[in-house]
Amino acid sequence: MNPLYSFAGILASAVLHLVAPFNRKARLIIDGRRMTAERLCVLQKDRPVAWFHASSLGEFEQGRPLMEALRREHPEYQILLSFFSPSGYTVRHDYDGADVVVYLPSDRQPSVSRFLELAHPDLAIFIKYDFWPTMLYALSNRGIPTYLVSAIFRRDQLFFRPWGGWYLRLLSLFRHLFVQDEASKELLHEFGVEEVSVTGDTRFDRVFEIAEEAKDIPEASCLEGRVLVAGSTWPEDEEILLPYFNGAPQDFKLIIAPHEIHEEHLRSIETKLQRLSVRYSALQRGEQIGHYDCLIIDCFGLLSSIYRYGRYAYVGGGFGKSVHNTLEAAVYGIPVFFGPEIHKHREVRELCQHDAGFILHTESELSMLISRFDDPMEAQLLSERAKAYFATQRGATKTILSALFPKE
Repeated sequence: MNPLYSFAGILASAVLHLVAPFNRKARLIIDGRRMTAERLCVLQKDRPVAWFHASSLGEFEQGRPLMEALRREHPEYQILLSFFSPSGYTVRHDYDGADVVVYLPSDRQPSVSRFLELAHPDLAIFIKYDFWPTMLYALSNRGIPTYLVSAIFRRDQLFFRPWGGWYLRLLSLFRHLFVQDEASKELLHEFGVEEVSVTGDTRFDRVFEIAEEAKDIPEASCLEGRVLVAGSTWPEDEEILLPYFNGAPQDFKLIIAPHEIHEEHLRSIETKLQRLSVRYSALQRGEQIGHYDCLIIDCFGLLSSIYRYGRYAYVGGGFGKSVHNTLEAAVYGIPVFFGPEIHKHREVRELCQHDAGFILHTESELSMLISRFDDPMEAQLLSERAKAYFATQRGATKTILSALFPKE
């Protein structure tokens, strides 16, 4: 282990505790970690444990098909699920596909050792990323097979920088890396990482499951007209969406599910709207959708099902660090729009290449795209292209599970 990193871990833990009184996420992490030991004691010593780690909710959804397939095919295993982020843990702390759900411990040697002693995993599976050096070295030293699934690598990442050699060595601590595309495999081979297989992205398997099991949401289905579903939006997205909606014809309706649903953000959206809106929580209390033109989703867990009620979809994040999950919308065969920041996502680039996903920069571009797909012929052709693309992407879950548990 790098001594400098060990010191940084101590410093990071101290900072987390210092900011906790003023930062809700920090408080949630600290309070959640205090319950970890008690939760891990539920695991039975005489049954093997498969540990899955997801940084946040998106990675959980990505790894979920693999967790559930493992439970079906190898019921002897107990499933341990950990999160780093409160946005994942608070939504899925009671996920019934796992025996135990916890926060990942701080990446300090005492915390890591205690975690592994209580969890006693027989294998560890990290979903997409979230590389914690102390934990990875501890897993390797204990001989616990550790895998990375649905990963994707880019040349601009720290691993491949001239000064990133120490970080690159972390990848050798995995027994095998299951990556999304050939470009990732070639890049890893170039830098001496050989235990790599191209298996695709388990998210495609997951979004098919979600689409097949989509919840009926009457509050969304009652919104009549040409409906745009805008998911995981940030203020930068709303600067384009809300002015367009305010000036759109009366038959154009909006369902918006902001990425952050704290009161300040919700009130900001309502203030900018010039057409009648209602919150989903109000409908739950008995309010009728009636004459409202905009439904604001002020809770988590519904977005993936709500996309099916849209004629078009907008996915937020593309004017910030990176666009959010486009597949949850695209699986329904509707046009999906987003901002320009897509370079981290292979599937978004491929949706664009298949003319099923569309980058926009301005309100006028949004207007042109909506006009284009108001044409029934254009909408039908897009639906066919999207379905053909998705059909080629399924199967990563089965391939990875077969590699983890080869049949004799």
